[in-house]
Amino acid sequence: MRKALTIASIALVSSMALGSAATAFAADAPSPVATIGTAVHEDASAGLKLSQSTAGPGSSLTFEMEVPDGSTHLSVSSKALAEVKTTEGRGGTAVVADVPDGTYGVSLAGTGPDGAKLQATAQLTVRKGGEPTPAPSTLSLSTDHGHPGDKVTVTVKTGERNAYVQSGAFAGGRIDLKSDGHGTWTGTAVVAKDVKTGYYGVEAYAGGKKFDTVTFATEGGSTPDVKPRPKPQPLKPSGHRTPKGSVNTGQAPAGCVPEAGNA
Repeated sequence: MRKALTIASIALVSSMALGSAATAFAADAPSPVATIGTAVHEDASAGLKLSQSTAGPGSSLTFEMEVPDGSTHLSVSSKALAEVKTTEGRGGTAVVADVPDGTYGVSLAGTGPDGAKLQATAQLTVRKGGEPTPAPSTLSLSTDHGHPGDKVTVTVKTGERNAYVQSGAFAGGRIDLKSDGHGTWTGTAVVAKDVKTGYYGVEAYAGGKKFDTVTFATEGGSTPDVKPRPKPQPLKPSGHRTPKGSVNTGQAPAGCVPEAGNA
């Protein structure tokens, strides 16, 4: 009886010891920690567009931010930009800084509606003087004069998107020109049938703005009104006057010898 009690006591002590060890191991194990990660969107979630890819120091440009609705803390920055201002909506303005010629990155940063960071980039080339100045528009006619019904080839060279000429000397008044895709616009004008002799202006337009006027001479079917000279009328007897100092005898003046055949 005493032996059985002893074994039971040993078992109880052992179980208590094991329980204490298990509790100790549990206390030593680290507790789980919540980790907050931040994603970065660099592709379809955000974009940045500049109004021009090349500009000179001091030039103004605008930009457009393409971000999801609900995005916040949006900003645009670059070494090549100064006076960067965001406007209402998703746009903004900036001035090109006085930096050496070269290509610079323009960065967009912000926070998406889900709390994730937004990033996008664009490139801006800075060149002294900015973009090359386009060549001035020019106008030329195949001839500077014509008769009713004559055809005149009109040529305009310009970098604008449309070109035309207009003149009172041409049938229809306005001649729309067609482009060859390389800056040359051509068309055919016909001298109006009812044109009068004189000089007409041919006005040339490119991009909706007049840039030149040339003179075109015409020889029409009508001429300026000219009053005909009056025909001489026979002198009436009442209008006959006797010269002073002479007598009207009806005879030839003295000194006049009649021809022999009439004597």
